[in-house]
Amino acid sequence: MLRFLKNARIFDGEDWISPDTVRIENGKITGLMAGTDSVPEGAEIEDLVGLMLVPGFIDVQVNGGGGVMFNSERSVAGLETMVAGHRRYGTTTLMPTLITDTDQIMAEAAEAVRAAIAAGTPGIRGIHFEGPCLSPKRKGTHDASYFRPLDQGIEAIYSTEGMGRVMVTLAPEQVPAETIARLVKKGLLISAGHTGATYEEARAGLEAGIRAFTHLYNAMTPMDSRAPGVVGCALDDAETWCGLIVDGFHSHPVSARNAVHAKVTGKIMLITDAMATVGAAEKSFELYGERIYARGGRIVNANGSLAGSDLDMMSAVRNAHRLLGLPLEEALRMATVYPAQFLKLDGVIGRVAPGFDADLVAIDPQTLTVRRTWIRGKGENAP
Repeated sequence: MLRFLKNARIFDGEDWISPDTVRIENGKITGLMAGTDSVPEGAEIEDLVGLMLVPGFIDVQVNGGGGVMFNSERSVAGLETMVAGHRRYGTTTLMPTLITDTDQIMAEAAEAVRAAIAAGTPGIRGIHFEGPCLSPKRKGTHDASYFRPLDQGIEAIYSTEGMGRVMVTLAPEQVPAETIARLVKKGLLISAGHTGATYEEARAGLEAGIRAFTHLYNAMTPMDSRAPGVVGCALDDAETWCGLIVDGFHSHPVSARNAVHAKVTGKIMLITDAMATVGAAEKSFELYGERIYARGGRIVNANGSLAGSDLDMMSAVRNAHRLLGLPLEEALRMATVYPAQFLKLDGVIGRVAPGFDADLVAIDPQTLTVRRTWIRGKGENAP
């Protein structure tokens, strides 16, 4: 199907551009133009009536959505439900994220992603294993009884075969540098998180090939005047990416804004760390046999402790713009171009340009809410 999206204000991933029409064929963007005078007869035309058209959002940390937790629903159907829950908020690519669990559950999650990718499930381009080589000192909502050293069984699960991009969050002080280097050589995207590392231990992990930091500030050693910690290491390094949860709860807006200003431009990417409640009517779910609730925008356990996020990516972009005071263009890059670069998919997604997948979001310019999304050219209105 040849499709044209016309009368849009287009942000191509770098800036606003003058063409107002996107040509889509076989799921790819095949041209940008002004107007539709040269549209072939029989082509489908969608009039966006001045909506902003931007690259689809990319979220590298999604624990759940649409009422489903990945740990509990390790199936293609579960992944489809998660995608649907987040798509309504502009996410067109997500990395389903498995919270620390058993080897069997990890293997089942891996097989579900392999099956989804083999079936061409829209929105799934990889998997994120958050654990199990994490620090009990910075466990967050993870069950520390599942934390364990990296062995041959876990490393076998950390395979890139058939799973697209594979991201692994680990604590660098829990895994030898030479092992990290071996994982990187296999093609894994290693991120430091849930870590009690010193600055020196984190730096050694970076030199071994760590590529990112998982949810900056949260579950990691803070920066102090004489002990930079993991946060100081993350902000100082020019090569790595940092995931940032901008929901007003996981970090103070001033801290989040300072991180954006301190880090090299292009290396902060918005993430949600979303739980099952995003895109779901039911605002509670079960994790490790415990009931977890979404209350006032926060995810909390029975004790009231923070236990994940009820954030969606459109809200993250809006918060980065309005709460942190960042230009809208930079907030959009943090949700599109930068995570695409981290995933090494920046030649495929993250831009509105010929040759890229037609993963797109139409946004109301007044309310900054999602009106319609396209994944590989297939459109769907936001509920």
